[in-house]
Amino acid sequence: MKRLILASITTLVLSTMATADAVSFADPKGDDHGDGTLIYPTNPVFRPGVFDLVAFTATPEGNRLHLEFEMAAPIQNEWNMAGGFDVQMLFVFIDTRPGGHTDGLPGLNVAFAEDGGWEHAIVISPQPLERVVSEIPKAGELASDVLAADDVAAAGHTISAYVPLDDLAELPLTNWGFQVLVQSNEGFPEDNDLLTRRVNEFESEYRFGGGSDGDCDPHVVDVLGSSDQLSYECGVETATIRMLQTSNK
Repeated sequence: MKRLILASITTLVLSTMATADAVSFADPKGDDHGDGTLIYPTNPVFRPGVFDLVAFTATPEGNRLHLEFEMAAPIQNEWNMAGGFDVQMLFVFIDTRPGGHTDGLPGLNVAFAEDGGWEHAIVISPQPLERVVSEIPKAGELASDVLAADDVAAAGHTISAYVPLDDLAELPLTNWGFQVLVQSNEGFPEDNDLLTRRVNEFESEYRFGGGSDGDCDPHVVDVLGSSDQLSYECGVETATIRMLQTSNK
């Protein structure tokens, strides 16, 4: 059945800020439920709010782009992962010109709107950089436009990472569209999934619930903007993601 979204009866507040050097997006707190029905895994490491993105900032620093993600809950690292955090997994999609890819990456089960395709995808994972790079070929024809973030770190409520600006596009960032998808780090991904954790019909110790075992549902916990982007209907409609622009674009 099609997942109906609470956004139709609630007010979504999304603010953006742009300066000459940075762009920043705020996302509502408490919307870490996928299409509205997603349930966290039952293991205690998946604390309430650990996948709830509340702010995203991208800042040019020299020849690199600094990415920061503020989460609702404090960042933990009980699994002693290389990136300094454990359960989160983040994807940044950037739209720098007309056209672009409308397919999502393996393991996300989403598409992008025709008028907002992406040219660059950035993977922010707590796995060692070499492991992330080795997984990117799973993206097939999209792999050449997928980057693994470096210098990944975490402190307080914030996860941060860097990518080379030369691998992206000309500044200013205010001419770009952005989207962030929140997933969960999975060291033993199924099939062709790109280090992502699946959403099943029923939750279990290490699996999200509230989805479909037919693997037609979006495997996304939170997204910048309205969660109605994650609405889907098995065999009929794939969740379609929309790029967000700063107010200066």
